[in-house]
Amino acid sequence: MSDAIEDLDFIRLAEEPWKEIQDISIDYAIMEKAPNLSVVPYDGAWSDLGDWQAVHRESAPDADGNVIQGSAIALDCAGSLLRSDDPDTRIVGLGLTDVIAVATGDAVLVADAARAQDVRLVVERLQAEGARDADDFRRTYRPWGWYETLALGPRFQVKRIVVKPGGILSLQSHQHRAEHWVVVEGTATVTIGGDTRLVTENESVYVPLGAKHRMENAGKMPMVLIEVQTGGYLGEDDISRFEDIYGRG
Repeated sequence: MSDAIEDLDFIRLAEEPWKEIQDISIDYAIMEKAPNLSVVPYDGAWSDLGDWQAVHRESAPDADGNVIQGSAIALDCAGSLLRSDDPDTRIVGLGLTDVIAVATGDAVLVADAARAQDVRLVVERLQAEGARDADDFRRTYRPWGWYETLALGPRFQVKRIVVKPGGILSLQSHQHRAEHWVVVEGTATVTIGGDTRLVTENESVYVPLGAKHRMENAGKMPMVLIEVQTGGYLGEDDISRFEDIYGRG
């Protein structure tokens, strides 16, 4: 806690001490040892949806025992869960029995329903291989909106950035990358160096390496832009903030 930092309403613990903590359930680590708690019985239906079998069971399977969610189709399937959280990825099951198939924006899981509890083994394997999607979500949320990576190469990255009405990014600069911004929906108020201008749909600006810059959505609808980053290092920690209305360091 002594090395923690405040981020809006969050307290972010120091990363290195956090890594040293034993990886056990909060029930065992804290709740069972807390002297200031009382416990009462709960007499009712409950499921913590701890695995995909629980999701299947609680989602009202059809007459064939199938649960179909999102962009998914089942043909001659039984006892299966077919779910797509990504509208651009359609799952089609053909002749499946007791299978779990789940697609998200960054990965697809196909498993025997009896092995639903073993998904943690998959995560452990991905973490051991250093897979980015083991710990990071495809979409990253910020106080001003959110962004997602559309394409990534050794020296470039393409992002979709959505800024909510009234959202303002920090005044910042980068040491290792330059950026091109193309507004595709709405209007952005863009500051680069000492120049501030409105950039509307189908217009673009260039942010040179090292230049102080920020963007703001002063409109009443979300503003969407495509950002193309180029440079030798594209990590999110390459940010020097000079002003930030959200109080981030």
